[in-house]
Amino acid sequence: MTVKTSAALILAGTLISSSVSAEMLWSDFSLSYLNGSDYEVGDPDRQVFTVEHASAHNWGDNFFFMDRLHSDNGDTETYFELAPRLSLGYLTGADLSFGPVKDVLIAGTWESNRNEFSGFDNFLTGIGVSLDVPGFQYFGANVYYANNEDQENDKQLTLTWGVPFNVGSAEFLYDGFLDWSSAESDHAAEMNFTSQLKWNAGKVIGTKSPFYVGIEYAYWNNKFGIKGVDERNPSILVKWHF
Repeated sequence: MTVKTSAALILAGTLISSSVSAEMLWSDFSLSYLNGSDYEVGDPDRQVFTVEHASAHNWGDNFFFMDRLHSDNGDTETYFELAPRLSLGYLTGADLSFGPVKDVLIAGTWESNRNEFSGFDNFLTGIGVSLDVPGFQYFGANVYYANNEDQENDKQLTLTWGVPFNVGSAEFLYDGFLDWSSAESDHAAEMNFTSQLKWNAGKVIGTKSPFYVGIEYAYWNNKFGIKGVDERNPSILVKWHF
């Protein structure tokens, strides 16, 4: 296996090494389960178990998740992303906020996938912003240059958001992401719009932290850059935060 270095890994190491003096603002850990029957590329019927952690610090923020996929035909797959962002405001000591922009950050992501037959590691580096949008719990945008292992390198735009709302006494959360990547000589432009609509059943069953049930919907054009492979996949969702 070829050993790679990247700004994403260097950034992750920088954040870890400086964590001794870092101030954590908040952190969240969750486990979730998905069950869907309209996956493209491989068996259409899959269960997905996800471990997820997000945190914010005075130096920036960090997001990690790992999916373990089990297909009905017996195939398994593990995919994870590690996505730290380093605040330029923290580095420079300057207030970089303007309009809806709260901060400007150096963004990196490490994408890794493994199954029985193959795997890849992609490293993305770029710039991001945290936005203050009315009604949103959070809204972020990153633009990246992607160093891809199995495809031509490309450019990517990533948006993430979360919108909490109430219907009577019931608490809901609508959150998700949009990834768009550019077309290159060996793959088509790709757009993955995946979101979750969740009801906090924890208020009914008496858990201290949110226990969500709901649905995830993946609207994915040219999945994995394969032209014409479009996924429209609803999945049952259960998600427990700690």
